[in-house]
Amino acid sequence: MKKFRKVLDGLTTSPGTIGSPTCGSAASTPTAAPTPREIDVQEMLVSENFQICKTVRHGFPYQPTALAFDPVQKIVAIGTRTGGIRILGRPGVDCYCQHESGAAVLQLQFLINEGALVTACADDTLHLWNLRQRRPAVLHSLKFNRERITFCHLPFQSKWLYVGTERGNTHIVNIESFILSGYVIMWNKAIELATKTHPGPVVHLSDSPKDEGKLLIGFESGTVVQWDLRVKKADFRIYYDEAIHSVSWHHEGKQFMCSHSDGSLTMWNLRNTTKPFQITFPHGKVGKDGRKESCKPILKVEYKTSRNSSEPFIIFSGGLSYDKAGRRPTLTIMHGKAITVLEMDHPIVEFMVLCETPYNNEIQEPYAVVVLLEKDFIVVDLTQSNFPIFENPYPMDIHESPVTCTAYFADCPPDIIPILYSIGAKNKKTGYSQKEWPVSGGTWTLGSQTYPEIIITGHADGSIKFWDASAITLQMLYKLKTSKVFEKPKPSEGRAADLAEEDPFAVQMVSWCPHSRVFCVVGISAHVILYRFSKYDGNTQIVSLDLRLQGDGEDPVSPSETENNPCFSDPSCHSPQHPPASPGCGTPDGAKDSNQCLKVKSRPVRMPPGYQAELVVQLLWVDGEPPQQITSLDVNSAYGLLAFGNCNGLAVVDYIQKSILLCMSTLDLYGAADPYQRLTRSPRKNRQSTSDSKKRIRTSYQSLTELTDNQVSMDMERSKSPTSVPYPTSIHNDPRILPEPVASLRASHYSPVFYLLDNVKGPGRKLSLPTDLKTDLDHVNGHCTSPTSQPCSAGKPRLPVGPEGPRLTRRGPGRPPFRKAQSAACMEISLPVSHTEGYASRRAMLQQLHGVSMYSHDEHHTTSYCWTERESRENSFSRSRSSSVSSIDRDTKEAVTTLQFGESYGRKNDALPSPCLWVGTSLGVALLIPISIPTDHEERLEEALTVGPSGGVLMLKGSILRFASLDCGGSLIQSPYEVWRDPNAPEDPDRPRRRKLVNFSPSSSQEACGDGHLAVVCSEKQAKVFLMPSQTCLFVHNITESSFVLRADVVSVCNSICLACFCANGHVMTLSLPSLRPLMDVNYLPLTDMRIARTFCFTNGGQALYLSSPTEVQRITYSQEMCDNLQEMLGELFTPIETPEAQNRGFLKGFFGGNAQNVDREELFGEAAAGKASRSLAQHIPGPAGMEGMKAAAGGVVGDLARARIALDERGQRLGELEERTALMMTSAETFSKHAHELMLKCKDKKWYQL
Repeated sequence: MKKFRKVLDGLTTSPGTIGSPTCGSAASTPTAAPTPREIDVQEMLVSENFQICKTVRHGFPYQPTALAFDPVQKIVAIGTRTGGIRILGRPGVDCYCQHESGAAVLQLQFLINEGALVTACADDTLHLWNLRQRRPAVLHSLKFNRERITFCHLPFQSKWLYVGTERGNTHIVNIESFILSGYVIMWNKAIELATKTHPGPVVHLSDSPKDEGKLLIGFESGTVVQWDLRVKKADFRIYYDEAIHSVSWHHEGKQFMCSHSDGSLTMWNLRNTTKPFQITFPHGKVGKDGRKESCKPILKVEYKTSRNSSEPFIIFSGGLSYDKAGRRPTLTIMHGKAITVLEMDHPIVEFMVLCETPYNNEIQEPYAVVVLLEKDFIVVDLTQSNFPIFENPYPMDIHESPVTCTAYFADCPPDIIPILYSIGAKNKKTGYSQKEWPVSGGTWTLGSQTYPEIIITGHADGSIKFWDASAITLQMLYKLKTSKVFEKPKPSEGRAADLAEEDPFAVQMVSWCPHSRVFCVVGISAHVILYRFSKYDGNTQIVSLDLRLQGDGEDPVSPSETENNPCFSDPSCHSPQHPPASPGCGTPDGAKDSNQCLKVKSRPVRMPPGYQAELVVQLLWVDGEPPQQITSLDVNSAYGLLAFGNCNGLAVVDYIQKSILLCMSTLDLYGAADPYQRLTRSPRKNRQSTSDSKKRIRTSYQSLTELTDNQVSMDMERSKSPTSVPYPTSIHNDPRILPEPVASLRASHYSPVFYLLDNVKGPGRKLSLPTDLKTDLDHVNGHCTSPTSQPCSAGKPRLPVGPEGPRLTRRGPGRPPFRKAQSAACMEISLPVSHTEGYASRRAMLQQLHGVSMYSHDEHHTTSYCWTERESRENSFSRSRSSSVSSIDRDTKEAVTTLQFGESYGRKNDALPSPCLWVGTSLGVALLIPISIPTDHEERLEEALTVGPSGGVLMLKGSILRFASLDCGGSLIQSPYEVWRDPNAPEDPDRPRRRKLVNFSPSSSQEACGDGHLAVVCSEKQAKVFLMPSQTCLFVHNITESSFVLRADVVSVCNSICLACFCANGHVMTLSLPSLRPLMDVNYLPLTDMRIARTFCFTNGGQALYLSSPTEVQRITYSQEMCDNLQEMLGELFTPIETPEAQNRGFLKGFFGGNAQNVDREELFGEAAAGKASRSLAQHIPGPAGMEGMKAAAGGVVGDLARARIALDERGQRLGELEERTALMMTSAETFSKHAHELMLKCKDKKWYQL
């Protein structure tokens, strides 16, 4: 706990005060300025309250490669191309593991019912994972040096793992010690000596159900060998013309089935292995000419028997004929004469048949099929004739449409989740299997640290999903489709035809008030939709408002247009007496060129319960030019106002009266308080063609959804995404940036929720990046510098005039002028190979990459166009020493980057707080706009509001990211809100409905220090705390010098608040409030990519999330308390379950050789019999714990289980021997009794002398 006091004279400070009376501190030292009154704040948070760690990962495993199932524990494991493992059990049991190497997972093998998992990776390494802990860890690793792993097989209840390689050899690994055995089956010994060709890699290994001492080896070329492990020679060899993909045994071990590359299935009997006794082409038909259709390979086949039917189940993937183009991937189920073909939406990666027994020599009794697709995970019920699928309890459909934005809300009102769930449940799909989900392993209990949490995801198709994220689980509550507000675009319409093939409804950002249940959505077509929540059906007429939010510098308005379309350029124009018509659409004749991107439904729309659209605001196309993307949004239910902005200006809408209050450019918002000097704008350049604008407005999300986690990794051998965006050659060849592991990517800070815009595809485009993604790759002096960049048109730069002195900025060589329609998506670019050395070449390259000229508020340039090395080393925030004053072109674009409604003091001389709108811009300016709102309910419905953009102006370095208000005691002041009331509820004449407002006014939350409050403003470079209404800067902290902040939020942690920041260099930082004292700085994500940068968001309770892949959401915590309780919250993967006993096959089957023959593998593969393997063949690597890991492994789960099993076997053997001895004793006793009885009868009637 620390106490901070500031005194008027600023000369003396208490022991808890930090800094000096200046505002230009270094990055690590917050400073204090003199304050007009004494402030006493007790800060509760200390560094010990913070620790960062991953909690849980949700969604579908990205780029899956392997599948495994434990039939006793009933858990499933999925491996991915990036080295990840997802282990799933019952709902709540969901664990994510990651191989340090990042190599693709080729195969997974459970140690059935032993709590362990073996993984084979693409770097030819085997790993043994311990699953008996909530966070699985690697116990052993074995790296093959000279051979590549192709297939692995671990028999049930065996400690010896068979490993097939690309050279055709088969090695054997001891699972307990993870050391190679000296027993090797060489390929040239397995095949006949007369064979001249190599059989190819090993594609199958399995032990015979009839005899464990017989190993079936399948080679890719079509050769199958049964190897006798005891005598070390082949029992038989099969040579087939077609390549083999998989082999499956009949449970009796007398026959097996193979799938081949020509789409055929062959059945082989061990009595006659010269040829198959059955060859079938399940999907191959004979044509009229007598020739069979050529079919695709059958990649896998499963041959399972059932007790209730004499006919086996034959299940396989692939095998369709080639001539049927457009056929989707299929899974075929053959049961007797019935053939069922299940079409899948995505390619099949792997499937497994789930059976009742883990023993391969018993009747299998299949009951389900787990199918792993490229982008889905389904389970088919085999017990019903129509083969329905089970309802998936996991959130595997996050990526149903690509995610374009995220929002995270913790500690929501407790009633919101049940209401959303009850409404969403009405729209659930039907037709699922009625049986319980078969993957039901593990245990999970609701932890004590639980509170309502909701995650919102916006998608490219315009849909929005609400997810219940309470207690580290994820379950979909409700789905909203924003496209239903609009008419379907007709291909015949010109502009709609251009957008039809793209995603015109893609969600760009969202704003949600959980208390009032007002929901606002911004779309990619520059539209805003406002929703109100209702539990009843509604027949609503959607109100549509159109406006022009175009910069005056680019779009001069003719006098005729001005008369009909007010632009509110004059402060008097903000009064309510003006008509509420939207600019640019007052009359059709006044704006003939103004067109909508989308057409709102004009008829009344029947809306189901849930979120119902009430208002749509659209920015118009003007003179064939598309509107700029909306970059910021905020909605306040207490005020009934909606505000949004873009790089041209700001608009404020009264959604209660359905009118536009304010629509003006960013430059006009300053009024007389403009901190910049501006010259008249330069002559306007000719417009670009409409066709070019149409091309540039298009947006593609595919590159986002296909991006790999490490975009710049050059070692993408087996895990590279085919559509990942490469970096330019000139960057990789620059020797100055080779030491930096990755080029930091600068995401857009234009919204509370980062919107995801990606590159446009097209011919001749080498690389495309979103123009709103401001990128800088300056790695001079070993660090990455990303100055605050802003697109502007050709002309002179503008100069901020402030107390710290003026500074001159010029557009450097190679900086093209701003192109208007670029912000909607991405542009066509070709990266030149620059031979100019120094900071200038990379900077110029980046500006050409963006297609914009960048104005920097945070970097130092000389007046010359020649960029020197000295400039590149200059601190990016140092001011120019020149005292000359430069002017700035009015054509400069200054984007509105963040907005927030709240109670504050609009002007320095205000005595009482009033409703205000905080406006943050990309040039580091924070504006305060007071709003006059009637307090009476009736007046609010009828009287127009007054907006006066003449409030205070605050300055920071870098784009403004976040605002927050604190009272003088350091507590967070929430924005006021309206208590939710159902707009469609039946009217009660006795109790008329009135608006009930909850207001958190600064004056009501403080008594000791009188009126006033603290304003926290955070930009991408620094944070400041101001005292309102005097606007005195109390604290300033430069967050980073070498990078920039991507996301910042004021959040509650441990019953206190702090400022949480996520930087482009991967650092997660927290600062105390109000003193801005650093509490935590962790290099969490050093290789930041665009996806993470644009989806990272903080929330209360010390939690955060980001999109770790196109299909997965990663949740993290930076709270020490939650890290301590995390083990309690996670599910247990392993549950002690007794292994089912093998069936007693009876006397007759055993007499005629039906029982499986056991083999002592230890005697065959142990060091005493087989010797030691070559040290150069494989390298043993202990687990992360080193020798402790080895000891834990030796005396841990596998060793203990093996010893326990041996002890049980020995005990059973002794009991059996005792039982046999007891039976012999009983037999001898019975014999003795019989003989005694006979002797007694014989001697019964005889006299003693007759004996």
